[in-house]
Amino acid sequence: MSVPPNPAPASASDWLLVRRLLGLAWRYRARSVQVLALQFILLGLGIAGLAATGLGIDYVRHVAAGQGPDGVDLVPMPHVAFLPDPPTDWRPMQVLAVIAGGILLCAALRAWLNYTYAVAVNVLVQQRLVVDLRSEVYAKLQRLDFRFYDANTTGSIITRVTGDVQNVRMFLDQVLIPGIIMGVSLAVYVAYMASLSPALTLACLATTPILVAASVVFSKRIQPRYAANRTLVERVVQHFTESLQGAQVIKAFGREDEDRAAFTARNDEVLTHQRGVFWRVSLFSPGVGLLTRVNLLVLIAFGGWLVIQGKLPLGAGLVVFAGLLEQFSGQVNQVATIVNSVQQSLVAARRVFEILDAPVAVTDRPDAPRREVRPGAVRFEGVSFGYAGADVPVLHDIELDVPAGRCVAILGATGAGKSALMSLIPRFFDPHAGRLLIDGVDARDYRVEDLRRGIGIVFQESFLFSNTIAANLSFGAPDATREQIERAAKIAQAHEFILALPKGYDTVLGEGGNTLSGGQRQRLALARALVHEPAILLLDDPTAAIDAQTEHEIFAALDNAISGRTTFIVAHRVSTLRRADFIIVLENGRIVQRGTHAELMRQPGAYRRVAALQLLDPRELDADGGAREGEAGK
Repeated sequence: MSVPPNPAPASASDWLLVRRLLGLAWRYRARSVQVLALQFILLGLGIAGLAATGLGIDYVRHVAAGQGPDGVDLVPMPHVAFLPDPPTDWRPMQVLAVIAGGILLCAALRAWLNYTYAVAVNVLVQQRLVVDLRSEVYAKLQRLDFRFYDANTTGSIITRVTGDVQNVRMFLDQVLIPGIIMGVSLAVYVAYMASLSPALTLACLATTPILVAASVVFSKRIQPRYAANRTLVERVVQHFTESLQGAQVIKAFGREDEDRAAFTARNDEVLTHQRGVFWRVSLFSPGVGLLTRVNLLVLIAFGGWLVIQGKLPLGAGLVVFAGLLEQFSGQVNQVATIVNSVQQSLVAARRVFEILDAPVAVTDRPDAPRREVRPGAVRFEGVSFGYAGADVPVLHDIELDVPAGRCVAILGATGAGKSALMSLIPRFFDPHAGRLLIDGVDARDYRVEDLRRGIGIVFQESFLFSNTIAANLSFGAPDATREQIERAAKIAQAHEFILALPKGYDTVLGEGGNTLSGGQRQRLALARALVHEPAILLLDDPTAAIDAQTEHEIFAALDNAISGRTTFIVAHRVSTLRRADFIIVLENGRIVQRGTHAELMRQPGAYRRVAALQLLDPRELDADGGAREGEAGK
């Protein structure tokens, strides 16, 4: 059995989290007040029914005892402060019938109000708070840059958006509202009991300080265990998502049994840890119940003595007091549930607020005007950039001027900075030094939405959504007409194979577009990038994972797509590179070569080495060592 992880120290105090949770609850104050009002009415009806029960008992004793020889009632006529006395001309059965009817009416009203309360709470937390908070978290995730996703696993993010948001709502419906109800109820019960017998009240509630102290100790000990439990659950979710994504690899290597065993082990870690938590919670709850039951012993002994001494009536006194004490004990027993819920909600709140508080690195300047990216000239002026946490910058002092409508290809080894350079153009990141100008304007002076709408991007791995082809193609331009969609598909050489599908553009794709070939997915991705007619096109090695025949099909689409657009192509194949107007070669984040294909073929360096390794015609290499490099590459 593995040892559960030690939770990281809390970055925010519990009191700060409570304040933020109270602020969250304040958004729904109108419905919360409605829920509280229903509970207060239920409280009043409960006390009224209890008082009526005591009144009925004492009235029966009054009638049964009759009068003494001197005409005085042996048992006095009972009175309840907030209930009227029956008319003197009523017969006993009439009085008892009215009392019984009142008790029945209170019970019926309580049943109806309990149903109304349950519906109101469900609407408040499940249809309002949970939906709104989950949408808020999701909206924040859309604004966060890739640094956040690099620092957090998929399992962690999924767990926070689903389970943790659900646990945050517990603060409202299982902590705040029940806590207020419990506080008011206890105050009412104590006041009523004290009005019946202050001494008996003090005696019966003597264990309350012990209960408060036990709750504080339990709360401090259980919170770290809930935090560790959430970490273990994250690991299970992460393993599950990775297993789904890597199902092909698992099956290819025959690792199904080992993967299942690993998942079972992580699942058992959660089970073992939860058993420890549940054991402590289960022990605490009966302990609280035992303390409250001690009060009943005091009530029977001391309260019975008071009744025998005639200092407390049986029905409206001892019986009502017993009912109030039972209600008091029931509310106190909720302390265990509230303490348990508050710890779960605090752990979840800390994790949810970490997303909501995560800094958004790329934001619009407050005074940024609306502008269109047109015609699409791009200029890097002394740009340097490094990822968060990296010791060495990825890009160093990049100087690059790409006029509108020109195509530049980027070549470089893994880690040279190609993707980083491309990511700066749509402002996935901002440079740490220097400026990136789009049509002569600093990219940071554009609104992010305007900038990205002027840029089309095709990634190396083309992700398609489980939707129709038309919906996928218009993803970046939801208002695009069918004519615009088809025009983009034709440019991308995708129109013909789309029409050959069962429902054409209305064909629903499977998850990730897995029913299509790699070349078809790539052409759809290219069409998607072209629908909104961008001035700038970014192509991240679009022919890296396709065969020669598919590459030929993609080239035809690329030639159409880059015409008239400022285009950046990351590529490793010379067949792709030579289509560009000029080429830059990156090494360790610096531009070490630039020029056309023909110019770079005449220069010793990285480009010619790549060309030689790809078995280019040696006649294209100059006599200055080029042919020898070509032969070496063979």
